[in-house]
Amino acid sequence: MAKILKIITDPNPILRNISEPVENEDINDPKMIDFTEDMKKTMLEKDGVGLAAPQVGENIRLIVVNTKDGVLPMFNPQITKRSFGKYWEQEGCLSLPMVFGDVKRCKKITCIYRNIKGEKIELKAEGLLARIIQHEVDHLNGILFTDRAKRIHKEE
Repeated sequence: MAKILKIITDPNPILRNISEPVENEDINDPKMIDFTEDMKKTMLEKDGVGLAAPQVGENIRLIVVNTKDGVLPMFNPQITKRSFGKYWEQEGCLSLPMVFGDVKRCKKITCIYRNIKGEKIELKAEGLLARIIQHEVDHLNGILFTDRAKRIHKEE
C-alpha cells in the first residue's frame, strides 16, 4: 500500500545536490516500484503536478509528472531538445510552500527517459507538460525555481 512521504523544504541541502542516475536493473526492484508508488501518492495528495525524488529525500534521478493520461514516472530524464521559443509563467513548488515567482521556460522540449519497465522512451512535450518536466529536471540538478524566477513573492 502506497504511503505519503514527507516533503523536504528549502533550505534543506538535499535539494541542492545533483541526483545520481538509477541503474536499469534497479528500476524493476520491488523497493523502487514501491518508492515510485509512494511518490505518485504523495504528489497527488499534496495537489502537485510533479514531484522529484530529492523533494522526498532521495537524490536519485526519478520524477513523477501528472499528465492528462495519469501519473507518469520518469527515470533518468534528459532534455535533449529545447525550443527557441520561451514564455514566462508563474510557478510554485511543494518544497517552497506558498512561494511563487515568474519563470521563463521553453515552450517545447524533447525528453528521453526510462519508464517503469526500464524501456527507453522519447517524449515530445509542450506547454504545461514541458514546463513541469523542466521544473522537475531542475530539481534533479539541484536547481530550485526561485533560482530562475523574477517577482518572487510569498502568499500567506
